[in-house]
This record gives sequence, structure tokens and C-alpha cells, in this order.
Amino acid sequence: QVQLMESGGGLVQPGGSLRLSCAASKSSTNSRGWYRQAPGKERELVARITISGSTYYADSVKGRFTISRDNAKNAVYLQMNILKPDDTAVYYCYENLGFRAVWGQGTLVTVSS
Repeated sequence: QVQLMESGGGLVQPGGSLRLSCAASKSSTNSRGWYRQAPGKERELVARITISGSTYYADSVKGRFTISRDNAKNAVYLQMNILKPDDTAVYYCYENLGFRAVWGQGTLVTVSS
């Protein structure tokens, strides 16, 4: 089974940027992406990308976040710009296996002044 590990979270001021990385233990043709879960809220899909590079973004992050994928490095990235306090959450990398998903352990992003 593939293992996913996120990195790149941290504390950033409103309007700032962060880049999250997700390293996968092996290659895959499955879709990969990012979910997030804020305190007291349900986990929500942020962005996903297919093996061919097709992308989907939640309305709340369109125009601010960019997902990318480096298949040679088995990595997925999330560039987050113009961050807002509402973006504060634990961000999880995932891979869609079809019948279920595989998750990373999460990385915390805190947007605060």
C-alpha cells in the first residue's frame, strides 16, 4: 500500500504564501490531492489532480491555490497564496484508490497575525 507524507505546513500571516508537499512511497496513476479539516468542521476537498494533469478546486480556493504533480518524483504539491484565516486547518494529502482513499498524517497550516 502506498504511504503518503506531507510537509510544508506552518504559521503564516494573512496574505502570505505556503507550499505544501506530499511525498508518495510509490508511483501511481490514481488521482491525488489535498483535503483539509478545520477545528470543529468536517474534512473538505481542497484540490485534486489526475495523472494527466486535470485539476479540480474547491470554490473557496480557486484563484489562490494551485495543485501540481511531479510523477517522476511521486510528489504532489499545493501552492497556497493570499492565505486567509479561514484557510487554517490540518491539510491531508490523499490518493484515490477507487474503493477507498489512502491518507497522509496531515500538516497544520495556521494563518494568523
